[in-house]
Amino acid sequence: MPPRNDAALDFLLTRRSRPAKTLRGPAPSNEALRPILTAAARSPDHGKLEPWRFIVIRGAALTRIADAATERAKVLKLDADQASKGRAQFLDSPLCVAVVEIQRESAKIPPIEQTYSAGAVTLALLNAALAAGWGANWLSGWVAHDRGFVARTLGLSANERIAGFVHIGTEGAEPPERPRPDIDTITEWVEA
Repeated sequence: MPPRNDAALDFLLTRRSRPAKTLRGPAPSNEALRPILTAAARSPDHGKLEPWRFIVIRGAALTRIADAATERAKVLKLDADQASKGRAQFLDSPLCVAVVEIQRESAKIPPIEQTYSAGAVTLALLNAALAAGWGANWLSGWVAHDRGFVARTLGLSANERIAGFVHIGTEGAEPPERPRPDIDTITEWVEA
């Protein structure tokens, strides 16, 4: 049998995201965030393209982005609930890491594999934050997918898009356990 890391396996079997709206300050300092980002960047990256980058958003920048979301929601004529959700995810959070997917030109690595890598980095960032003792949640929503918003507010280039916003802070309330997938229902065993 290979050597086991029971602590890591137990963490993965019991991990739970924390609702972003329950996160409070303090959030990790830049120094405390660095190993979390480093762990995330160890994700699978076929071709070593690094098809992702991080934007760390805190303090007054969260309010500026929340205000920009409100203004963009008006331009898009979104309903009040959508506009509020776009704004709230930045106002409710003490720290947000935008994971930016970068589609790089490659003759060997198809775009979908770069997207998978960006998703892997986002999940690794979420898990690293949780493993470090912080509350964390991965959100997207219209603010992640609206090209005008991300280009103007976050400076994304034409070959970039948001893989996710990972909100990190001090857990304000422990969420109840939720139902998980039935492994027997979603697994097919093929042996011959």
